[in-house]
Amino acid sequence: MKKEIKYNLLFLISLITVLTVGCSVKYSFRSTNLSPDVKSITVNTVENRAMKVNPSLSNNFTNALQDKYRKLTKLEMLPDGGDLEVSGYIERYDINPTAVTAEEIASMNRLTITVKIIFTNSKDTSADFERSFVGYQDYDSNLNLDAVEAQLCDQIIETLVEDIFNATVANW
Repeated sequence: MKKEIKYNLLFLISLITVLTVGCSVKYSFRSTNLSPDVKSITVNTVENRAMKVNPSLSNNFTNALQDKYRKLTKLEMLPDGGDLEVSGYIERYDINPTAVTAEEIASMNRLTITVKIIFTNSKDTSADFERSFVGYQDYDSNLNLDAVEAQLCDQIIETLVEDIFNATVANW
């Protein structure tokens, strides 16, 4: 009887130890694919060259992109001359109907933002690219764009920044 209690107690202590150690490990689905000699990054202002201009979009987008690299990498943010360089411009900012009712009236609209990104890796030029990234959000056409534009842009920026980050330094 005493021996059984001793084994149960030992098992319980082992189980608690394993669970405690296992739960203390932080798992992250974000990993970077950077060589150890890459130490810095330059994220240039993403200019707005779209025909329709949202005055805060360029600044909000650039800040979000810089914040992403600051938070998820240990790269030093330099104003110029970084080992990695991200630059680009907003190509398009469009609103189009996506769903039409039987009366041929748009019931949903889509705000689409297209950003052209130029990525340069001075340590590995085979990683360089120039590519467009597209993000969009749908909204009810009964809503005034002015009322939902800021929220839609924030959501689109978040998606675009994630895609750009993954394309430049993550293993995705």
